[in-house]
Amino acid sequence: MAKLKDKIQLALDESRMLVLGSQVLLGFQYRSVFEPGFQKLPVLSQYLKLGGLCLLLVALGLLLSTAAHHRVVEGGEDTHQLHRFTTKVMNCALLPFAIALGIDLYVALHPTTGYMPAIIAGLGASSLALFFWYGLEFIRRREREPEIKEEQEMSEEEDKESGGTKLKDKIKHVLTECRVVLPGAQALLGFQFISTLTEAFEKMPQASKYVHLSSLAFVAVSIVLLMTPAAYHRIVERGEETEHFHRFASRMLIAAMIPLALGVCGDLYVIVRKVTESEMGALISALVALLFFYTLWFGFTLFRRSQERSRQERPERERRQFAPQ
Repeated sequence: MAKLKDKIQLALDESRMLVLGSQVLLGFQYRSVFEPGFQKLPVLSQYLKLGGLCLLLVALGLLLSTAAHHRVVEGGEDTHQLHRFTTKVMNCALLPFAIALGIDLYVALHPTTGYMPAIIAGLGASSLALFFWYGLEFIRRREREPEIKEEQEMSEEEDKESGGTKLKDKIKHVLTECRVVLPGAQALLGFQFISTLTEAFEKMPQASKYVHLSSLAFVAVSIVLLMTPAAYHRIVERGEETEHFHRFASRMLIAAMIPLALGVCGDLYVIVRKVTESEMGALISALVALLFFYTLWFGFTLFRRSQERSRQERPERERRQFAPQ
């Protein structure tokens, strides 16, 4: 079983991951009210935007309460009560975050797509977040409960026998990597939401508007995936360090980078087209950037992995080849 101090450290790291996202989006929520396009929104959208702001404040208040609880109640000590409190707070904070995400997507899409597509997209975004942050966890929780203890003991034995990276360090690394990607993705999402309220957005060609909104959706999906490991670790794994969680978090991180690249390159298309007024130049720029990202993130890494595996397998093949018959 993971030591209490390690479990609490992971919980605090995961909480920090969520706080970063809440603060970035909260800043853009405040700014959006002062954009010219905000006054042109329907009254319903303005109040929904205000509701989304309040929901993010609730999420931020819950997440920051962990620090106050640790300092005031526990006096800085690592306790099981603190670990339980942090887990419950994070579970609760994800709900208003998911709803606020759907509201913001609705408000961003409505002026361009109309009511029904915007409602479908908003509900879809919230439903996707709720599934990955709650539904998937509750489905897997019962299946995983009998396996966690056995897997934890096996991992500890393997760590003792192996000279490689320990499991707890692998988990810290993958969560740190999620925190590396997440703030940039959330800052980009905030920029995308704000852009829909500017006068320049209204003047863009209809095709550019749809590309921008598609990019916004891709980045939103990426953020949902990046935040999923924190929820999964709290609900399914109960904060324990398991190889299953390490694999799961790794897959979520890699999966999140696929739509993130699409979102970044989609907005590159919009920017290049606006500056150069060339649709073909914008398309070529976006495709080249997408090829660059996917080649660097996936093509090169898969090539290097195959090389490394081949290098590791070579001594074994040579040993079998020269072994006495």
